Amino acid sequence: MKPDTTVAMKKDVSPQPRLGIQLVMKNATAALTFYSQVFGAEERMRLVEPSGRLGHAEMLLGGVVLSIADEYPEYGIVGPQSRGGATSLLNLSVDDVDAMAQRAIAAGAVLERPIKDEFYGDRVAHIQDPFGHRWSLSMRIEEVSPEEMQRRFLKMVGG
Repeated sequence: MKPDTTVAMKKDVSPQPRLGIQLVMKNATAALTFYSQVFGAEERMRLVEPSGRLGHAEMLLGGVVLSIADEYPEYGIVGPQSRGGATSLLNLSVDDVDAMAQRAIAAGAVLERPIKDEFYGDRVAHIQDPFGHRWSLSMRIEEVSPEEMQRRFLKMVGG
């Protein structure tokens, strides 16, 4: 039996990344402003219900498309504020960790631990944005080989 050739295979020409990130939260419209003003994210599109609820928006940040949406609890789609905390950490490489962290804090983010130079060669700030999502802001300050990183890691954990 010959295979059915009446359906043409469509080549994936989508500019979207194969792994997408969707951030769900309360007040997603305010999040669009925060991510734009603090991180420099560029809004690409948004879909808004007549009620004002944000169904879907896309922002470009660090070469990645972030999908942003308000909560849809009727479908079990809720953000970290409703869940009682974030379950993931978003990593963003920046040019100036201290300045970015200060901008984020001024816009309502919370610094989760002091900014510091880490054993793996990055200066890092851990923040929680006003919508409950956790971010690790980092900038490279030293090139560290994997072997040296392992040595420093073992020293840090007492191994």
